[in-house]
Amino acid sequence: MAGKGKGPFRRIGRLDIAGGGQVFVQGDYAYIGHLEPPAGTSIVDVSDPKHPRVVSHLTVPPSTHSHKVRVHGDLMLVNYERFGKGSGPFEGGFKVFDIADRAKPREIAFWRCGGVHRFFSDERYAYISPEMDGYLGNITVILDLADPANPKEVARWWLPGQWTAGGETSAWPGKTHRTHHPLRLGERLYVSCWHAGFRILDISDLARPRVVGGLDWSPPYPSPTHTALPVPHAIRGRRWLVVTDEDVDDRLYAGTPGFMWLVDITDETCPVPVATYNIPQPKNAPTYSGSHQPHEAVVGNLVFVTWFRNGLRVVDIADPYSPREVGAYLPQGGPKGPMSNDVFVDARGLVYLMDRYWGLDILEFSVP
Repeated sequence: MAGKGKGPFRRIGRLDIAGGGQVFVQGDYAYIGHLEPPAGTSIVDVSDPKHPRVVSHLTVPPSTHSHKVRVHGDLMLVNYERFGKGSGPFEGGFKVFDIADRAKPREIAFWRCGGVHRFFSDERYAYISPEMDGYLGNITVILDLADPANPKEVARWWLPGQWTAGGETSAWPGKTHRTHHPLRLGERLYVSCWHAGFRILDISDLARPRVVGGLDWSPPYPSPTHTALPVPHAIRGRRWLVVTDEDVDDRLYAGTPGFMWLVDITDETCPVPVATYNIPQPKNAPTYSGSHQPHEAVVGNLVFVTWFRNGLRVVDIADPYSPREVGAYLPQGGPKGPMSNDVFVDARGLVYLMDRYWGLDILEFSVP
């Protein structure tokens, strides 16, 4: 059974495969970071998107997941993080693979730590969110991959109160304030900080990240901040940040599901939220009814963003003060129903929608 598209969507291919945390596409291959062990990373030939084909698959140890993946040329980068509350064997850190032969990935480096959650990378550096000895919760670390077999730490940044080994004390409960997802654009790093909102870091000197601005709306809003995505071009002569809150159990209190924000960052020292995008929700909507993760590149003025139980939404931000939905797709999902976790739009304009529990859909989208 195919999914249901509203507006200009057509499914052209599907791969029945274990659920994933991320899908990343480069050229003729899609890379899937799976959510639950023992599934680790799958490399999928999508040269014929109607018939995707797995060419290799990596597994992970018990109590470990490797649910994020990025690729640059013949290098594949993955995270290793503790999965759930399991007490079995666990390896935490950041791995680098040589994938010149896609059928036989070869590990060339393992940068060890307490575990890495999300990360961003470019041709030279990785911007990761590791747990490190002496810190409360995940922080930001920049790794130099000039020699990919020997990643070198360039810098680290944390919220004041996280460096417990340095005598800092937190003003928040547990690990509710922490780095969740760093994204780079130019000389800035946009860091989502869970229940501490987001921060904009000046990284013109990579060795010395410096906060230039930020915003925290949690509380009063109950859901944690997941991703702060910079729009690479000006709209109406101003600069913008697309921010999604994540609709998970880790809310401050029972309340409205997470949604998407448009934030004016023309003055980085004073970000101003000017609009939100949300979808209709039933009374007492269950967890995972709200937003999660956007494709990490704005396509023209379109934001492709996953909405968990409510599938994929496409939001036009040509007028940032009044974002509007121009397409939606609800996949068939697996036995647990749909749970759209991640989305990627490739160079051909094809849309890859990854379900958290089961299956990858490949879609065509026609700009309305």
